[in-house]
Amino acid sequence: MTKVIGLTGGIGSGKTTIANYFAEKGVPVYIADDAGKKVMQSESIIEQIKTTFGDIIFENEVLNRAKLAEIVFNNADKLAALNAIVHPAVKRDFELWLLDNKRYQYIVYEAAILFESGRYKDCDVVITVTAPEEVRIERVLKRDNTTREQVLSRMKMQWNDEKRISLSNFVINNSNLKIAKEEVVKILKILNIKQNQS
Repeated sequence: MTKVIGLTGGIGSGKTTIANYFAEKGVPVYIADDAGKKVMQSESIIEQIKTTFGDIIFENEVLNRAKLAEIVFNNADKLAALNAIVHPAVKRDFELWLLDNKRYQYIVYEAAILFESGRYKDCDVVITVTAPEEVRIERVLKRDNTTREQVLSRMKMQWNDEKRISLSNFVINNSNLKIAKEEVVKILKILNIKQNQS
């Protein structure tokens, strides 16, 4: 049976970069955030979001994701309400994806809130990606059209590294990408996963 490697880390830790490196090494990767964006385009999910949050977050019948993010990342209850709509749909999507990849020994399930959502319990192995807070803030400011305050507010909504690490099998420090990639290779060897020799 295919084993699931849960890959997580706080905002700006570079977990998607690490996930992409696993993919380069021949391990199929499922990015939960991308799947969330995809399922949020389905009519039934849009209807549930509209019922829960109202028309205020829609412009010309199109969901304004920035407005929705602003609401949920400043209110834990609203975030929980959104997750209750999106997570079951992502779970179904992942189960179908897993069937398509069942020939693989391991796959990677990358999710920012792997622990907060309880999905880590479905993983055989958990890896947390870390980086110093200032490095993470700088990365997000470069990547997203956002403010330092908004980044800090999103960080507060997530578990801290200490809490994540206490429940992880492996930790990858992603301050330096070359060293982080070497850590991925070590983990592949420990798990005895055949890798692409690129």
